[in-house]
Amino acid sequence: MPTFAAPDGTGLACRLSGSGAGPPVVCLPGGPMRAGAYLGDLGGLSARRRIAVLDLRGTGGSEAPADPATYRCDRQVEDVEALRKHLGLERLDLLGHSAGASLAVRYAARYPERLHRLVLVTPSPRAVGFELTADERRQIIARRADAPWFAAAAAAYESVAARSATSADWAALAPVYYGRWDAAARRHHAAEAGQRNAVAARMYNSAGAFEPEATRRALGDVTAPVLVLAGELDWIISPAVAAEFAGLFPDGRVVVLPGAAHYPWLDDAAAFGSAVGGFLAGVAPGLDADRRQGRCR
Repeated sequence: MPTFAAPDGTGLACRLSGSGAGPPVVCLPGGPMRAGAYLGDLGGLSARRRIAVLDLRGTGGSEAPADPATYRCDRQVEDVEALRKHLGLERLDLLGHSAGASLAVRYAARYPERLHRLVLVTPSPRAVGFELTADERRQIIARRADAPWFAAAAAAYESVAARSATSADWAALAPVYYGRWDAAARRHHAAEAGQRNAVAARMYNSAGAFEPEATRRALGDVTAPVLVLAGELDWIISPAVAAEFAGLFPDGRVVVLPGAAHYPWLDDAAAFGSAVGGFLAGVAPGLDADRRQGRCR
């Protein structure tokens, strides 16, 4: 299934879909190292714009590389650049979700002149050295105290915080990633095991993958407009940290979706499509008074 070659010869797959106008939006999945199928149509974004979802090396339809060390996040930046060239784009609209946003940020730092617009959806803050404290995560999870799964999830988080989590603990935490733990969320979560390359995931964030201080400085040279989209209930990146993240860019802004968590296009497809689709079309995001962040400096 590979459709183009990375600089080291690894065959990579890119799935084009949608009927929207304009050049495709290049989408980088998270996981880390989860096949791009979990992004679906990004809450209907493909009706507004064509989307080009890259299966990162060793996932989905992409080949495994000869050198497993190239699974590291920074080593995959040139894969994104190869895709830009393959699509014939002078500049690209780039969207990264979660750990895929780390790759998008590393690309932005290396190739700022190649960006038209950048969307970071519930991004991992690891690439820029930001982090939520354990207490901040507890407070976010505690907002779900009325949920029937809360007690098990809260107990499981304590194992995560102590770095002693088992697979059962991670399973108990699954509902925290979603604004609603309904049938659709359960199906989405159940598909993860068959979509994620566990070996590659361990390498993706390994030592040397990120240079936070240098990256933060480099992002000051990104002149393209940048949207950081956060979920109100996301325990991976809080609205406050998302605003700090957006502030690294000269033209950064943040939108927070109420009631959404780590997969906001599933939690509120209409709001997600409006925010992201509008931003990509050059329409200023509409924020309610309580969450107005504007351009973050």
